[in-house]
Amino acid sequence: MAVSSKRRVLPGFRLSLGFAWFYLGLIVLIPLSGLFLRTFTLTWAQFWETVTAPRALAAYQLTFGASFAAAAVNVVFGLLVAWVLVRYRFPGRDLVEALVDLPFALPTAVAGLTLTTLFSANGWYGQYLEALGLKVAYTSVGVAVALTFIGLPFVVRTVQPVLEDIDADVEEAAATLGATPWQTFTRVLFPSILPALLSGFTLAFARALGEYGSVVFISGNMPLRTEIVPLLIITKLEQYDYAGATAIAVVMLVASFVLLLAVNLLHRWTHRRLEARPGH
Repeated sequence: MAVSSKRRVLPGFRLSLGFAWFYLGLIVLIPLSGLFLRTFTLTWAQFWETVTAPRALAAYQLTFGASFAAAAVNVVFGLLVAWVLVRYRFPGRDLVEALVDLPFALPTAVAGLTLTTLFSANGWYGQYLEALGLKVAYTSVGVAVALTFIGLPFVVRTVQPVLEDIDADVEEAAATLGATPWQTFTRVLFPSILPALLSGFTLAFARALGEYGSVVFISGNMPLRTEIVPLLIITKLEQYDYAGATAIAVVMLVASFVLLLAVNLLHRWTHRRLEARPGH
């Protein structure tokens, strides 16, 4: 006798799904809906004038540009750190593991103060960099440095488990077949870790977009130059311009959602291509 309905692996699937939607609605959808509703107090002309003001445009450019640059840098060096931690055993490895996770536990204000002290004109790093004509503190470069600091663990901890699952024999087999180290990495290893790299990039990018504490000290907070969007929103709230603050927040929300959705779709497409490869 044929079974007409599919068996669910998870008992109570509909009930579980209902609770999941209820929780997401309560924690995510309702607060975000309130954000959108607040902007309805503005006319379309007022909304457009607020979100396209020169100060707001400069803040968007700095926030998204520095976040993207920081996430891209973390993809490269995060992969390198994860590779060292997975493939080598050396004295002090546990210390390196702890240092990778330090930005998770460190209060962002402490991170901002530390970075500002290091990269200021008389700081340990800043005094030598400024002698070379490079200024970091109170510039857009300082913003990118702070965002790189807080985003590194997201890439390392996303890529590390994938590298651990790749058998070292795969590299030996490629070498036996005559592949160079570069060919082994680009054709054998990189396609396997690419989805994890995209996930790490997405997490680091998303984390950087909303960062405030570690950036507010090192940026200098100069309008049209080093002012990030979260600070602009806080400034408008302090001026009791609640509608203006929510308008800019809505722009950030929509832009962030679109970008993250695009990256996630790219991640899914890459993962499907990887599964379609022979041997997977």
